[in-house]
Formats: sequence, structure tokens, C-alpha cells
Amino acid sequence: MTATIETSLGTMLVNLYDETPLHRDNFIKLAQEGFYDELLFHRVIKNFMVQTGDPESKNADRHKHLGAGGPGYTIPAEIVFPQLFHKRGALAAARQSDEVNPEKASSGSQFYIVQGQSMSDEELDQFENSSRYAKEKEVFQQIANTMRSQIVALQKANDTDGLNALRDSIYEETQKKVDAMNPFHFTTEQRETYKTLGGTSFLDGNYTVFGEVIEGLDVIDKISDVKTDSQDRPHDDIKIIRITINE
Repeated sequence: MTATIETSLGTMLVNLYDETPLHRDNFIKLAQEGFYDELLFHRVIKNFMVQTGDPESKNADRHKHLGAGGPGYTIPAEIVFPQLFHKRGALAAARQSDEVNPEKASSGSQFYIVQGQSMSDEELDQFENSSRYAKEKEVFQQIANTMRSQIVALQKANDTDGLNALRDSIYEETQKKVDAMNPFHFTTEQRETYKTLGGTSFLDGNYTVFGEVIEGLDVIDKISDVKTDSQDRPHDDIKIIRITINE
């Protein structure tokens, strides 16, 4: 299924993924209802992404704070990673942060389109290492929590050697568990895509990617090139004219 997104700076054709049916069907429903008509691209960050879908942005005052609006519901996460990733042109659902949204549920209407930038092998290696470190930290804490009473006893006894030995033991177990989880590595195809087409790899695995721009990538660049204020809102409004679902 494809959709045509007409904006005040040009038209994009997007492919909606069947792998994310909840997001696909919700996008189609809202588009057919005219929900997106006249909404602004309220958040634009060059070399990163352009975001829209806040119903409060329609005819919004220049000083109105935008980005919190929605249709009154969220959508369960459909993170199909690494198959669907944040390459240039990726269409993905915005959401609230993990602190208040640990399930990574998506906004019911707000979405962003990735502009991103090309990345080197070194940068991609660093992302892989960071992903592994985050997983190691999580697993280490989980194991340590199961040994809380033993740790407290060693602390009360001021047994530094015992604490160090226990730490090393937990670390060794952590490495084994993380290795068994098959730590994330970019595929050859993903690496090539990020190095040539570009994207935002640091968002991978945390947001639902539910489509991609297949025509009109230059429109993303036009939107990204506009001047913005301290809230990343363009000085001159950029609107969605309409979104048409192509049967």
C-alpha cells in the first residue's frame, strides 16, 4: 500500500509496510478522514528528521507550543528490527520517552521522516559497541539484584576482596548471557545503506518504522533546509496539504 503526501514544499510517495499492520491501518484511517490536512511540520532538525501529525498545529499561533497533541490514543509498538531500520526516508512513529512510556507505544498520529546523514564504519562500530554496553549494564544490574543480600553482607563486613570477586563473577556471567542473546550487529546491507544513503542508526530498535519514502526524497531536504526557532519549529509554516491513500 502506498500513500501520497502533498506538502507546501512538494510531494512524496511513501510505501506503508505490511510488517507493521497496526501503524499502517491507523495511518490509512487518519489520512482518509482528512486528519492530516493542513497540519504543520512542527519540528524540523536538519540532518536528523522532520516531524508532523500534531492536530494542535492546524492554524496554530506563531508562539503556540506544539508536539503534545494527538487523537487521544496510542498504538502498541511494532518494532520490526533489524529488518526495518532508520535509513534516509524512513517513516516512523513519534512517541513519548521511555521514562513515561517503557512499552515504547507510539503516538496515535505524530510521525517523522528521516533525513539523517551518511555514516562511517567507525561510527557504526561505535553504535554496535554502545548497544552492547547498554545491554551489559542492564543484565549486570539484573544479576546483581538477585544477589543483593550477599552484596550488603560483604559491604557491612568491609570485605573489599569479597566484593571485587563477586563483581568479577557477575561480570563474567553477564558476558555469557549477553553473548547468548546474539548482540546486535548491522547486516552488510544495513551498513552499506547507512554509509551511502544515510540515516539515523541511533534510533534503531526504539521506535516503530512503518514505511519509507520511495519518491520525493528531495522534499525532505527542502523542508530540512528552512530556518527554525529555538523549539525547532520552522519560521515559515510548512503544511501537509493532504495525504491520499493509493488503492
